[in-house]
Amino acid sequence: MKSGGKKMMRRGTVRVYRIVVRSELSDTYAMAFEGMEMEAKGGYTVLTGTIIDQPQLYGIIDRINGLGLLSVEALPDYAHTGHKGKREQEEPEL
Repeated sequence: MKSGGKKMMRRGTVRVYRIVVRSELSDTYAMAFEGMEMEAKGGYTVLTGTIIDQPQLYGIIDRINGLGLLSVEALPDYAHTGHKGKREQEEPEL
């Protein structure tokens, strides 16, 4: 569904997101990000996890906003845990 030139996530549409913050967050922040995986190194923190709808995504972004939000990216469907990457799916096994 599109609105104003932007692709909008439908309510109840589960997607995996990668969110990058411009600071290394300590483990005490992990609980604030609703079970997302958190990796901090090199001056950045990368949060990766499943988001079920826009209100959840906006809630996480709102919490991160004051910490130096750099990017929010919806990952492709094949990036879900347990799935092979797109390139691996296309290559035949020998």
